[in-house]
Amino acid sequence: MKKSAVLLSLVAMPFTAAYASDISTQDVEAAQAAWGNGIVKIGKAENPKEAAIKHIDQFYGFDEGTVLFKPTLASVDQFRGTKKEALSYFIGQDMAEDNGFALAPYTDVRWENEGIVIDGDTALAMGNYYFTDTKGNETKVEYSFGYVKDENGDLKINLHHSSVPYAVN
Repeated sequence: MKKSAVLLSLVAMPFTAAYASDISTQDVEAAQAAWGNGIVKIGKAENPKEAAIKHIDQFYGFDEGTVLFKPTLASVDQFRGTKKEALSYFIGQDMAEDNGFALAPYTDVRWENEGIVIDGDTALAMGNYYFTDTKGNETKVEYSFGYVKDENGDLKINLHHSSVPYAVN
């Protein structure tokens, strides 16, 4: 195949497909750690709104396409499909049930992956993450995250589902 034909076939592919083979377990774990650090930064920020906007832009793929976002503490407006709705969840602004999840503040977010699946142009991770508050108490949350790579090769979340563990009454 000629160079120009190879280049043309790469240009014609969706951008995520061109980067899919580069996704690794280490990429997902690094993205998770950075996301957790971002949540901690929002709670410590002088301007939490600015920090939350930066966090959403850095980690979520709203600019790439559809993001399926079901945050833990959302029950009335349980799905957040826009940047504005995600921002409301993180800092509390537009939706009545939002108290600003990321304002807690947290001192750490620890991840325990049950598994990471890399398949074609996506990566999926599922497990538990633990949010540590300023008193050292951990809150366990179950999660499933989906990732795609953007045109710069950075992982972006296109699926975020988290919930508190089921409790028997």
